Amino acid sequence: MAKKTLKPKAFFITVEGLEGCGKSSVFNFLTTFLKRKGYSVKVFREPGSTKIGEKIRKLLLDKKNGNLSLHTELLLYLAARTQLIEEKLKKARSFSDIVICDRFLDSTLAYQGYALGLGKIAFDSVKMFSLGINPDITIFLDVSPKVGLARLKKKDRIESRPITFHNKLRRGYLSLAKKYPRRIKVIDASGSLEDIYVSVERLINRVLPR
Repeated sequence: MAKKTLKPKAFFITVEGLEGCGKSSVFNFLTTFLKRKGYSVKVFREPGSTKIGEKIRKLLLDKKNGNLSLHTELLLYLAARTQLIEEKLKKARSFSDIVICDRFLDSTLAYQGYALGLGKIAFDSVKMFSLGINPDITIFLDVSPKVGLARLKKKDRIESRPITFHNKLRRGYLSLAKKYPRRIKVIDASGSLEDIYVSVERLINRVLPR
């Protein structure tokens, strides 16, 4: 297949969702799908994808760190993001056709801003420390918290939070989707992975620049 290109600046896709929504599987499907179409694709995950980011990820997900304050949690996510942006993401957007990130700024808005109630502090901080980088398209995989959590075999610190937190989280994501309808696209993730893949493929074929 002849190589396709979207340069000069990579098209930036982010994948978001509640715990147990199938996000990792969809992320891998999307990456493979786009590579098969002939695009050069660079992938990242948040928090992580840098040495510093991966260390921060371990701190955030470790159930032993139950006394982590809400503001410290926010700052750690922002630190991991700025490290990723400055160390890798900016460069990747210059030499790749498509960049895909497993979570990005909407996670902070939904988790810390809505579900943990930090509101304006989280929103202002995200705007400042995203360093002007915004996704072109965000895929939000929507599933009820009860269904999503039931799919998990082992839970980390975030996944172990009470159902009330996860309900607020879903409402936060849906509020963001309503606020940014051109960017955030909601996909029903309550069915089989095969059904979700079909929906994602249709969406991507529709939104990618020609």
